[in-house]
Amino acid sequence: MSHSASAPLEKGVPLTQPANLLHDVPLPAAAIFETPLAHNLAWMQRFADDHGAKLAPHGKTTMAPALFKRQLEAGAWGITLATAVQTAAAHAHGIERVLMVNQLVGRPNMALIADAIEAGLEYFCVVDGVDNVRELGAFFSERGLTLNVLVELGIEGGRCGCRDAEQVEALVAEIAAQPALALMGIEGYEGMIAGGDEVAAVRAYGERLVETVRRLRASGVLKREAPIVTASGSKWFDLIAEAFDTAELREHYTPVLRPGCYVVHDHKLYAGAMAEVKARHPQLPGELQPALEVFAHVQSLPEPGLAIVALGKRDIGHEPDLPLPQRLYPQGAEHTAPIDIGDWRTTHIMDQHTFLAVPEGAQVAVGDVIAFGTSHPCLTFDKWRRMLLVDERLAVREVMETCF
Repeated sequence: MSHSASAPLEKGVPLTQPANLLHDVPLPAAAIFETPLAHNLAWMQRFADDHGAKLAPHGKTTMAPALFKRQLEAGAWGITLATAVQTAAAHAHGIERVLMVNQLVGRPNMALIADAIEAGLEYFCVVDGVDNVRELGAFFSERGLTLNVLVELGIEGGRCGCRDAEQVEALVAEIAAQPALALMGIEGYEGMIAGGDEVAAVRAYGERLVETVRRLRASGVLKREAPIVTASGSKWFDLIAEAFDTAELREHYTPVLRPGCYVVHDHKLYAGAMAEVKARHPQLPGELQPALEVFAHVQSLPEPGLAIVALGKRDIGHEPDLPLPQRLYPQGAEHTAPIDIGDWRTTHIMDQHTFLAVPEGAQVAVGDVIAFGTSHPCLTFDKWRRMLLVDERLAVREVMETCF
């Protein structure tokens, strides 16, 4: 079936069905490989299960309902999100439990959440200040609803969150004074920890989270039978899992891990973090695999040693590292294996152009296709309204919508 000329065309969407990425898709296009995707879904779910924790993957990474569904089907407890709009979008696509690891601020945002709760969403947000608690209490009281909240425990110089026990105590007292609020546990984020002995600092922070939720449970202020204790980005998930993995927490609490980037992993930043996890736990079976790549044409060879690729900042993430060349597919070489170009180097990226240093003697032609990997996948997903799920032969198996 050909694409209708009257229908709006999103970039990276097949012109025909069935489709092959190299032959039937206007490039650039973002592709997720189904085999490593399936591996990553199972690997992280098994990791959480083995540590007695629930998994609530951070959906801000992908904002792709089709991937949320796969994560839930693999066993996830819920989906983590960052904003009220993300939450509303996920709920509109059938997500029934959301852990929003951000403060809910502003009446329009509160209204979005109230509407979703009225429609059946099980929702949690975090609080770290008495003013916000009072505003939430007043708003949700007006709506006749109960809002589930978690105290956010921060670190000095970090992002949000209570810095010390005194702030936690004052915040808990204010939550107790708001009948529309229900305190369900404690939340934190260890990803801002940097400098010195980071491993020791992350472990200490995990222990601090556990000690705080234990203290709150003992005081009787928590409204959930199995209070939530949650943290974990995509770098230190093993250390947080260790802190949460005790018989007491398994029996009486709900430990929740929230990595997001694992679902497609990457080729450098989190690949390095995975290597560190494996070094800390050499007995850990398997590892996460990169599943996301962006494909684009070589469009110009203006001088020796330089290829200009029709790919730019609007198509692929470029922080903290520039796009990483992976393979070259020669134009017209239908049955030729792709060429490994992992030793090639991206030198510069503009809005729609990427500068690629080509080694002396390398064969490259205008019209060839190059697959690029990423370092940190989040800032690639948000550049695409549609992403392609492909098999190892680059046959398009599914077109996935994103909801940024």
